[in-house]
Amino acid sequence: MIQIQRFNKALKSAVIIGDLAILNILFVSLYFIWTTHSEQKVFDGTLPQILVLFSLCYFACTISRGIILHRRGVRADQVVQHSLLNMFYFILLSMTTFTLADFGQYSHSFFILFYLLFTLCLICYRLTFRSCVKIYRKHGGNSRTAVYMGSTENMTELYHEMTNDPTSGYRVIGYFDSVPNENFPASCPYLGKPEETIDYLKQHHVEQLYCSLPSSMGNCILPVINYCENNLVHFYSVPNVRNYLHHRMSFGLIGSVPILRLHEEPLSSFENRLVKRTFDFFFSLLFLCTLFPVIFLIVSAVIKITSPGPIFFKQKRNGLNGKEFWCYKFRSMKVNKDADKIQATLNDPRKTKFGNFMRKTNIDELPQFINVLLGDMSIVGPRPHMLKHTAEYSQLINKYMVRHFIKPGITGWAQVTGFRGETRELSQMEGRVKADIWYMEHWTFMLDLYIIYKTVANALHKDKQAY
Repeated sequence: MIQIQRFNKALKSAVIIGDLAILNILFVSLYFIWTTHSEQKVFDGTLPQILVLFSLCYFACTISRGIILHRRGVRADQVVQHSLLNMFYFILLSMTTFTLADFGQYSHSFFILFYLLFTLCLICYRLTFRSCVKIYRKHGGNSRTAVYMGSTENMTELYHEMTNDPTSGYRVIGYFDSVPNENFPASCPYLGKPEETIDYLKQHHVEQLYCSLPSSMGNCILPVINYCENNLVHFYSVPNVRNYLHHRMSFGLIGSVPILRLHEEPLSSFENRLVKRTFDFFFSLLFLCTLFPVIFLIVSAVIKITSPGPIFFKQKRNGLNGKEFWCYKFRSMKVNKDADKIQATLNDPRKTKFGNFMRKTNIDELPQFINVLLGDMSIVGPRPHMLKHTAEYSQLINKYMVRHFIKPGITGWAQVTGFRGETRELSQMEGRVKADIWYMEHWTFMLDLYIIYKTVANALHKDKQAY
């Protein structure tokens, strides 16, 4: 165990050293290229001063929580997300410090280019480093040996999670239980009764022990815990909840009391919400100040010419935690009394010809960037439904209201995976709800960017479900 801890510390040190080397080499290289080919001054301070300042800022942002490559089972998207979050803090701290230190005038173009290139280099370096660690563990390096106490359904799933990917570095020796379990994977041998666990640990090198035995067997479990605590064996209790809960959960603490959350919610973290809100704010502000005025002039003129009524259509919908808000769209239908009751259909006579075009190209949704700027919506999230549909579907579909634990979006995971548009059958809405909950549980910043890309691609290829 001590060797593994040393290995993990060495990994973290190597990553930080590599990051700092990339930062300094890239900055110096870019500095000399810039000064050679441009007459514009980069900054007033000396190069060593800037390098020391930036290195210290980056080290401060990285040393606490900036490295996750040593963690087993870490995914590529998690590495990318962590790197982007790290860069966000670094840019914020370095530019704040740079401004307060009063280095005088500096080239904005140079520093923007440096931050972009450093972000790309950092992500490539860390993904390459992660691949090397996985290859090393796949060949037996930095492995951890484990045994189980109990053979419940939870333990079966745990075994597959730990062993299906050989690069995770786990070697599960076997399990202890009152009797052999014929439903347990045959590749994990039966080692004996729980009372024999301590004797086995004394004779074999084991680093981790996972226990799912019921609390009624406390007289057997407590001696094993005491032995593990006194002999450098990590003891983990695995709650046996798979007999009534069959989806991802997350662990938390209230004080010193452990709790299991029914849903893993990355956006419950302030850091993640800050990243998402910052992106939403600046992206929506940029769009509303550049492209939207031109689009508004053209669309509003056509709407007024082709159909009497207002330019915008606004409707109350349910947002975060079920809170009602006014959702804005370009009006694509004739003014009608059923707008708050009935969904648009394929050949809906209420739609105008230009409105039909706007719906197929998503142009009618663009005013919702105003909702994003105001904070009622996000660019990516579950689509907000009209109040009548929320009241109906919440009674018909299990877990329907879970999708309201996060902000609604202009586009979402459900919309780019086949659940867009009219919901003629209840199963279609059930599929949309499942997709929305999946997005809530698996959110990453890179997933948001992918959904935005897919939305634009579908719009350009004229999604058949858009009407």
